[in-house]
Amino acid sequence: MHHRGHDVVGVDADEVLVAEARATRPGPTWLVADLLDVDLGATFDVVVAAGNVMVFLAPGTEQDVVANLARHVADDGALVLGFRLDRHYGLADLDDHLAAAGFAVEQRFSTWDLRPLGEGADFAVTIARRAT
Repeated sequence: MHHRGHDVVGVDADEVLVAEARATRPGPTWLVADLLDVDLGATFDVVVAAGNVMVFLAPGTEQDVVANLARHVADDGALVLGFRLDRHYGLADLDDHLAAAGFAVEQRFSTWDLRPLGEGADFAVTIARRAT
């Protein structure tokens, strides 16, 4: 995305992963921070939580993380989250947390290449926007 001209900010709590990103993917802004309380001082057209972020959070912090991610989304932007469904956090939880943050599911898929979400899917990608 950066090479296509977009401003990209990557956030991870792991200093080693951020150092690797800085070394191998120069250009974007890479920050060591906790998604629970990071304040980037900006909003973005798209905020993406990929790589199973939601299932690696400390249990019980998911709603607060969704709310913090949502506050970084521009008014007409989207929040995109992808994660495995065979862990402690599921789509019903996500939907509740999105609603609490003022967002609603716009689309949902079973893969990042946008295959339909079917019965028994073990992964989901959710695209959410501000509820109207």
